[in-house]
Amino acid sequence: IEQPTFPKITEMCVKMIRRVNDEEGIKKLVNETFQKLWFTPTLHHDKEAMTRKILNITDVVAACRDTGYDWFEQLLQNLLKSEEDASYKPVKKACTQLVDNLVEHILKYEESLSDADNKGVNSGRLVACITTLFLFSKIRPQLMVKHAMTMQPYLTTKCSTQNDFMVICNVAKILELVVPLMEHPSETFLATIEEDLMKLIIKYGMTVVQHCVSCLGAVVNKVTQNYKFVWACFNRYYGALSKLKNQHQEDPNSTILTANKPALLRSLFTVGALCRHFDFDQEDFKGNSKVNIKDKVLELLMYFTKHSDEEVQTKAIIGLGFAFIQHPSLMFEQEVKTLYNSILSDKNCSVNLKIQVLKNLQTYLQEEDTRMQQADRDWKKVAKQEDLKEMGDISSGMSSSIMQLYLKQVLEAFFHTQSSVRHFALNVIALTLNQGLIHPVQCVPYLIAMGTDPEPSMRNKADQQLVEIDKKYAGFIHMKAVAGMKMSYQVQQAINTCPKDPVRGFRHDESSSALCSHLYSMIRGNRQHRRAFLISLLNLFDDTAKTEVNMLLYIADNLACFPYQTQEEPLFIMHHIDITLSVSGSNLLQSFKESMVKDKKKERKPSSDEETESDSNSGSGSESEEEASKRRRLRKRVDSDSDSDEENDINAVMKCLPENSAPLIEFANVSQGILLLLMLKQHLKNLCGFSDSKIQKYSPSESAKVYDKAINRKTGVHFHPKQTLDFLRSDMANSKITEEVKRSIVKQYLDFKLLMEHLDPDEEEEDGEVSASTNARNKAITSLLGGGSPKNNAAETEDDESDGEDRGGGTSGVRRR
Repeated sequence: IEQPTFPKITEMCVKMIRRVNDEEGIKKLVNETFQKLWFTPTLHHDKEAMTRKILNITDVVAACRDTGYDWFEQLLQNLLKSEEDASYKPVKKACTQLVDNLVEHILKYEESLSDADNKGVNSGRLVACITTLFLFSKIRPQLMVKHAMTMQPYLTTKCSTQNDFMVICNVAKILELVVPLMEHPSETFLATIEEDLMKLIIKYGMTVVQHCVSCLGAVVNKVTQNYKFVWACFNRYYGALSKLKNQHQEDPNSTILTANKPALLRSLFTVGALCRHFDFDQEDFKGNSKVNIKDKVLELLMYFTKHSDEEVQTKAIIGLGFAFIQHPSLMFEQEVKTLYNSILSDKNCSVNLKIQVLKNLQTYLQEEDTRMQQADRDWKKVAKQEDLKEMGDISSGMSSSIMQLYLKQVLEAFFHTQSSVRHFALNVIALTLNQGLIHPVQCVPYLIAMGTDPEPSMRNKADQQLVEIDKKYAGFIHMKAVAGMKMSYQVQQAINTCPKDPVRGFRHDESSSALCSHLYSMIRGNRQHRRAFLISLLNLFDDTAKTEVNMLLYIADNLACFPYQTQEEPLFIMHHIDITLSVSGSNLLQSFKESMVKDKKKERKPSSDEETESDSNSGSGSESEEEASKRRRLRKRVDSDSDSDEENDINAVMKCLPENSAPLIEFANVSQGILLLLMLKQHLKNLCGFSDSKIQKYSPSESAKVYDKAINRKTGVHFHPKQTLDFLRSDMANSKITEEVKRSIVKQYLDFKLLMEHLDPDEEEEDGEVSASTNARNKAITSLLGGGSPKNNAAETEDDESDGEDRGGGTSGVRRR
């Protein structure tokens, strides 16, 4: 307003106007800004200000050509609604001024073009002006009634560029909205429009045909009732299709068919488009004939969906989609159900066909929505005299039944590798949910899964749907959260372009945020729900759950990167990791021991006990008090001796290995879950800088306030479970076992055993000295996790908590790298 010539005005407007659907405060600001900028009446003599305003609006409309114009409609509706009951209506007045001046601007612009030679060059501005007029007509068609006659000649624009087609389509859309509102339009004007539209339908491509048939529908059905005219056109294309079908039946490889392919494609599309806007089973069209037109059309189009040429199949499916808008009941036909469901669920079916079926469902739902809104508006006008019961139930019941039929297949399309298929599937589900056609609970896990999509627009849309569901039905999200996480892993598997690389659970960008972070942030507010969710995830790591290793990696990634806010959250996880480790770890060691060859084991038991205290438990299933105290007495020797003894130990265990290597593989497989938990605990410890004593003292039953402090995250701490990644990349579960692999598994077993023996930190030594038990445990962890020096952990057992935390944090990256 202050600096109307500033060059970045358009860009600024575009950025602001996109926030028109934000929270209330921002929405109010946007509305006020644009009311001042665009929708305040301009003084009649100030032509310059008016021209500036028009150029500014059309520039913004042009800049948003690719992203859609929902914002403009929303803005205009908000502003006009706000003054509905006011006596003075500045916005309405401003809109009238803008529309009148836009039309004037177009006419002047045309004159200047006809004088100059550069006719095609500048038509971008013309498109923007006409698009803006269409947007005004969409919200307030009355504004354009007096200009309809002016717009009609643009239907005869010579089409050479994309912009010319845009002009024709937008003019057709304007006339479609405006002509039915005109009082007593002249016969010649209407006849001219009908003829112009018919010429365009016969001559040009899909987009033009679609808009022109739609416009013709409005003019003929609501104003002229010139049904003969349309019937002749329909018969022309329907006849052509029947003829082509007969030729194809006689000889599918006939050369005539190849030559006639363009005619076939046009006929399929046009017959469908005409059926969308006209009900040819009315007497006005077919007279007294007993033929059921809609069934005949269905039969014809269905015939071509089985054609060998994919382009013909696609056009036939588009035609079907159009016909179903006029006659939704056709979607219950068995052959249609079979066609749609087989295209959606068949893995090998072409992507284009899948997308087209989803688009058909999307268009049907959008049309239903428009119908319902219109019925709603009409109802409000007559509400006082009518009976409530009969309002709009039938059509919503129909669309609900239709969506129940195809819902499962549409949801399964979320697992498609192509993002365009996922995009349309999500649109269909969003429309279905917004119209309340299905119970939302069945969609929740799929929406959680779509919230991990690599494309931000899809993620946001899925997340938005979850937020809406959560508002209406508290607890649904939490109920399906774990199922949603598992499904999101399937989506990631489908998207994963390189099958050799394991699927990871965080975004590969600078944020490294968890893929399911939005889900966690929705659940974390309720302590009970959050804990139940985290425990369910950790239970998947239990050796009895038999979860596949890559899914465990995916869940561990998410747990490592969730947006935790208070200390309670990671401490709770670490507490439960310890419980899981002690149970699963013992089971794992026990089953490995049982698989060893018994007689060799007996021979080695005494010598093993003498050789190394760290392995005091190797023969017996459980540890006796005596052995435990012996281990404590000789603890000082453990560190110095274990390196030399370990070698013998490995050899001793190697001798006891059974011939069949299945138990080894099983051990390597199951141990990945435990390794991931160890790694996760270590990662959270480093990330939040917790000391061992702090983790030890935590109790989940304490009041929430104690651990409500915010987390102080360390930077540069990344979760990189090297062993699991190596295990997955080398495909160890299916590869041949070599001596070397056996050796590494045995070493892992011994480290594991050592760790299990020293799992609980010592409570004897309170004076701050690092106990040998802790050293042994840290050494085992370091060895297991394939990290660097174990000394890093020393500071972390000190009792001075804050000091320990700082030092613990300082060592964060070393072990990991």
